[in-house]
Order: sequence, then structure tokens, then C-alpha cells
Amino acid sequence: MSASTSEPADVSLSDARELLVDLVSIPSPTREERKAAKRLVDFFEAHNREVWIDAVGNVRAPADDSVLLTSHIDTVPGDIPVEVEETGDDEVLWGRGSVDATGPLAAMAAAAVRTGVSFVGVVGEEVDSKGSRYLVADRDDAPNAVVNGEPSGTDGITLGYRGLIAGTYVATSESGHTSRPDPNAIQHAVRWWAGVEKQFEGGEYEPVFEQVTTKPVDIEGGVSEDGLSVEATMDVQLRVPPALDVETVREAAEAELEVGTVTWKDKVPPVMMSPRTEVARAFRVAIRKEGKEPRLVRKTGTSDMNIYAGAWDCPMVTYGPGNSDLDHAPDERLSLSEFDKSVAVLERVSRTLSEN
Repeated sequence: MSASTSEPADVSLSDARELLVDLVSIPSPTREERKAAKRLVDFFEAHNREVWIDAVGNVRAPADDSVLLTSHIDTVPGDIPVEVEETGDDEVLWGRGSVDATGPLAAMAAAAVRTGVSFVGVVGEEVDSKGSRYLVADRDDAPNAVVNGEPSGTDGITLGYRGLIAGTYVATSESGHTSRPDPNAIQHAVRWWAGVEKQFEGGEYEPVFEQVTTKPVDIEGGVSEDGLSVEATMDVQLRVPPALDVETVREAAEAELEVGTVTWKDKVPPVMMSPRTEVARAFRVAIRKEGKEPRLVRKTGTSDMNIYAGAWDCPMVTYGPGNSDLDHAPDERLSLSEFDKSVAVLERVSRTLSEN
């Protein structure tokens, strides 16, 4: 093989679809992305691109940094039989990851090869954003622009995500007969969380994106093994809108503590990008050329775009094929005609940003 290059190369829609189906067919739950990463490496090498797998498992294919196309390789667990279903004048790909986010990942890989722009497939997004955190620490400079891959539909341009703060509450109390009126550790945990929920209670007509929402995700409690105490442990998450910051939310939650302690394990700042950046403008033009009317989207969850926005001062959006209502769902599936259109949109955006 000749020396690798970042020059644009031809990738047919059938090649792009083949990559997509192959990647969806390779199970890649978080921490088990290696085989899927190797398939991506093979794709870039077949098109004469420099590519490698870095220390944490990311697939790195650097090139024209006028834009970095990046999406995540990992999926949530779940076995959905992979099949391509004929549906009238379209085909639909069923399988875990087809929407979140292997569809965006494969579309970006195809567009990156077609246009000669930079690409990274990152690991660990579904759990702790291990790959994106490593990427921002390992790169010397920010790219000129970032397009993060998550399902938005071919006409959707995602500009904002809420942030996240996650922690663990722990309390211990002396054991005693359940008829005693003194609250035990389990009651302390419940009372603290009730106070947190009341603190952030949203208005009836307030959009979810603009609220702090609270969610307990795991709780354990009961008499200790030695029988001398009652223990309670609760894992919690709070989503933070762009109007606030994670430290403000943390302080408000801790202010409700009367008994017990809380240890915060993860803090991800919210992000809200302007619709007037050159990246957003390029997407609006590209989407219209595909016969669609662009939609500006704000998502109530959190993505790797939050990590990039916290580290890099450059314009960015999130984009990708797929209906986000099917994220993690047992009927996850992707229209292949929508996938084709998203490749065309990403190619047009990448060429526009490269020429500017």
C-alpha cells in the first residue's frame, strides 16, 4: 500500500451502508469497543487514510482540522437481531446502535473520507465519556470546528445539552426497634432527596430543558451485617440547564443535607451554542439542499459535546441520522435513505467549512 494521505477519496453509498451494517452487527457495549474500532480502522486504511487506535481505544484519523467529525463507538447493552427490512421505497436497518450512535458514526466516517477532514470515533460515551475526555487532554490544539455525532434526524441541528452532576449519598444510624420514633438512615436519605426535589421543582409551563431535573438511580439500605447500625446509600443525578452551572446546583443540593454525606463523582457543564455560527449556517444550507427544512434542537440529556465545549473554544453542533426516541429502545432501527441523506449533508458541511 502507498503512504497514507488526507486527500479526499471516493466512498460510494453502498460502501457507506456496508460499513454501517458491519458496525451494527459487531456488539460494542461500553468497554467492549475493540472489534468495532478495528472495523473502522480497516475502513480508513482501505481509503489510504492515516489512522490508529489510541491509548484508551479511540479511533483517530487526523486530517484537515477545519472540522472534526466525531461520534461514539460504544452502545448500551441489548441484543436486537440485525436485519435490513424492505419497507416500500425504503430499507430499514434494525439493530442495537443503529440510531445511538452507530448511524452517525458511520455517516461521519464516510463523509470524512470523502472530504479529507479529521475524524475520531470515541469510546465510553454511554458511561463516563472516557474517550472524549482523553481526546481533549491529548490534543495540543482545538480543531477549528466540531460536529459531534448523535441522532438528530437528517433535518435536526442540535445546539444545546443540559449538564450533569452525579453523586452518592451515604448515611448511618444506630440500629433499634422499628417502633422507635427516631428516623433511621433510610429515612434521612429519603428526606434529603425530598428536599432536593422540592428545591428544584419546576413550573408547570417551564420547558424541561430549562429546568434542573432530579433522579435517584439506585438505592440500598438496611441493617448492617453486624446488626449494630442502619445504613443507606443512594446514587443520584441532577441535570443542569445552561442558565445555571453545576457548582450552583451542587451547593443547593448540599444545602438540604442535615444528616449524612454526599460525594459528587461526575460533573459535566451544560452547553448552548449560537445558531449563528458558521457551522450552524453550513448545516442549514446543506439540509435545505437535501429538500428538508432545518430544525434547531435542544436536548434534555448530556453528550460528548458538553465535554468538547468545556475544553475547546470553537463552534460546534451535534448532528446525525436517526430518531432519538429510539435511543436505547428494544425496537432501535434506522432508515437507510435517511442515513444516505445524512452522509450528503455531512459531506456538504465539511466541504463548506474546509473552503472557508
